[in-house]
Amino acid sequence: MTRRVVLDTEFGHGERFLAEWRPLPQQGMLHYLAVTPQVPSVDAMAAVLADPLADAQLRALWPLNVPGFHRILLDDGRVTLDLLVGALVAVLPQIAARVDAFHVAASFPAALARSLSKLAVLGATLDAQSPDEALAWALTSAGFACQAVDGTHDLRAVYQGRKPQAEAPPEPVRRAIVIGAGLAGSSACQRLCASGWQVTLVERHAAPAQEASGNLAGIFMPLLSKDDNIPTRLSRAAYLHALRLWQRLGGVGTAFSGARCGVLQLARDAAHAQVQRDVIAAWNYPADYARWLDAAAAGALLGRATPHGGWLFGQGGWVHPASLCAALLAACGAQLQRVFCAEALTLHRVGDEWQVHGQPQPGGATLIAQAPTVVLANGTGARALAQSADLPLSALRGQVTHLAAATMPALPLVVCREAYVTPAGNGIVSAGATYDNDDDPLLRAASQHENLERVAEILDGVDVAGAPLAGRVGFRCAAPDRLPLAGALPDYPNAGRLERLRDVPRHPGLYGLLGYASRGLIWAPLMAELLVSQLEGAPPPLEVSLAAALDPGRFLLKARRRSQ
Repeated sequence: MTRRVVLDTEFGHGERFLAEWRPLPQQGMLHYLAVTPQVPSVDAMAAVLADPLADAQLRALWPLNVPGFHRILLDDGRVTLDLLVGALVAVLPQIAARVDAFHVAASFPAALARSLSKLAVLGATLDAQSPDEALAWALTSAGFACQAVDGTHDLRAVYQGRKPQAEAPPEPVRRAIVIGAGLAGSSACQRLCASGWQVTLVERHAAPAQEASGNLAGIFMPLLSKDDNIPTRLSRAAYLHALRLWQRLGGVGTAFSGARCGVLQLARDAAHAQVQRDVIAAWNYPADYARWLDAAAAGALLGRATPHGGWLFGQGGWVHPASLCAALLAACGAQLQRVFCAEALTLHRVGDEWQVHGQPQPGGATLIAQAPTVVLANGTGARALAQSADLPLSALRGQVTHLAAATMPALPLVVCREAYVTPAGNGIVSAGATYDNDDDPLLRAASQHENLERVAEILDGVDVAGAPLAGRVGFRCAAPDRLPLAGALPDYPNAGRLERLRDVPRHPGLYGLLGYASRGLIWAPLMAELLVSQLEGAPPPLEVSLAAALDPGRFLLKARRRSQ
């Protein structure tokens, strides 16, 4: 299919997007980048659209009005609408794309004309509504050949180039191997297969989600901060992207086990409560995204006293990760080949393809799979492979305590503070999890005691001190900055002097989705989307600065800068 990329610098109510979408040819693909100061009303778009099927798609996936990039996939993925929310002058430098057509409003600043030329492919068209003379001159200077549209005050321009043209990325060979069948690997498989790739999934266990993704319950919620820092912005984008993916799969509690019951994050003390109030006041989030509840309101919601109140994430909740992995893999259909009980021990690049080898089999054969592209989604298992051994990944032990639902109050939502407690799922309440710096895989009383103390602090009047030792130990894969690694893996042995990320040498065709720590539920969908965008040469779902913060080469770059 041919992808057409359009950048609209003033989205309005989506009139131009809707005009591009509905007549889209069956074999066409549309990627529409829409800059808007805030998320527009879906009701206003629906009034323009007058198409019940398209209206239903938009309403099911329409994002909350918060800053950042919001990716909406429509018509089974043939149409991608990226709502880029923020001021034009801030958003434009954060776009990475090869744009075929521009829609520019009369208010477009002439000073930003060169920003458009950096995104334009040769022959890209630009339509400007009633531009002033300064914009016409600026576009001409930036390499656009401009002429007036007969009978109007509008302008049509064609990009003829004032800069060296980067070659278009070659069409990828859509065959890949994904190593690891947890949340990271299952999400990668789903997104690759949805994009037309043939995928071989290699997993050392007999079933998906047997390691860090194997807990009975994981919670999903965003981070908040007063300065809206990189982790906050990334978690917001990831959280909302995950909600939209799960909706397309069929919904939490329907396509897989869990509930969007809400998450109440209690303040630790009076000072922290003031911080929570200040953050909500500073950002004025939509109530469905995050709101502050005082002690009385939080206590009424929880059904027991809370001393300081807390944040309520109304669309948050909990998920059974293994059931989500199963739903993601089921969505892959016949394009996915599953190779379980096979551990990837070595990778070898032979010609233009990677060979994945495991334990010798009868007859001496060790080849598990072969493809041009390999995605490592095996957590700390990546440290055992030569090509990724230098990545600064660590394993953080986490013990979760399982409590019989009959011994606990019935919770209407997830509640957390220093730890979390979930509503019952299949008769079990999950509480935890510890952060330990050791490799003990067995349940231990000290970690259980830590979890139970936190339960007593979170839930006033609940005494579970004598609960039997029960739960699960998992090892989270984490990077030093606690952010994921998503993208092409660096070639450490061949790295010389480095100044920028683009200088970092890479292993051809080798990518990583690693370091999800304790937020794999929300990281996994967005990281998979980012990776597939890179493989397909499509616009990424994140701002340039945020994608750079996730680049697996960032640690090598920092190390070289310190030593140079």
